[in-house]
Amino acid sequence: MSIDTPLFDGKLIRLGPIDHEKDPEIVSRWTHNAGFMRMMYTDPLRPLSAWQVKKKLEELEKSIEENKNIFHFRIRTKSDERLVGFAELLWISWTNLSGYIRLGIGASEDLRKGYGRETLSLLLRYAFDELNLYRLSAVIPEYNLPAQSLFKGFGFIEEVRRRQALERDGCRWDSLDFGLLAKEWKERQK
Repeated sequence: MSIDTPLFDGKLIRLGPIDHEKDPEIVSRWTHNAGFMRMMYTDPLRPLSAWQVKKKLEELEKSIEENKNIFHFRIRTKSDERLVGFAELLWISWTNLSGYIRLGIGASEDLRKGYGRETLSLLLRYAFDELNLYRLSAVIPEYNLPAQSLFKGFGFIEEVRRRQALERDGCRWDSLDFGLLAKEWKERQK
């Protein structure tokens, strides 16, 4: 990677900070989308108001400032700066140079446009080249086939399968842990 390579800009999207004035209204709409929420979260769901989202975002910002092991980004389109999702590097263990990665595209109409793929590419470059992490993990519910496909496409390997660890609509699902090492990622970049 060249020193001039943009860290946060792709062709379609840009990774940036939370906008406390505009983002809560949009994120609130995402919490009303059961499809999105079920793919992203395994806890019980409920819709949130813009005020509730704003409060959660403020708490997130405070924890980011206090904890130096969380990197949280908003995904915005480059064409009009529209918020389309979020991306995170979290639970970083600096001693072991490892952490977890998560991303989500909020609105159904923004799926399958390449935003997730470009975001994951930028996040991996940031994690491995900028933060010098050695390993990243992603936890994905068994029923989230698009996320599994995305992460496998970048070289993530299923490492752990916690059998029937999740409950959704009266069905039991496995929780899958995927992992990627920096050397594996760098080899794929050649």
